[in-house]
Amino acid sequence: MINFDEEVKKFRPTLEVDQAEDAIYHNDLKDISDIMQEMLRVAKETEK
Repeated sequence: MINFDEEVKKFRPTLEVDQAEDAIYHNDLKDISDIMQEMLRVAKETEK
């Protein structure tokens, strides 16, 4: 039978997962608040 605790101790994440995490966490993506702020800025500039 598989010993779950032993298998968890031996677990090592693959390099691809680590690389994907780095790419995701270090990527400066815009979220909805960034988009709304940009839209408001553009709207205010066009009013002038």
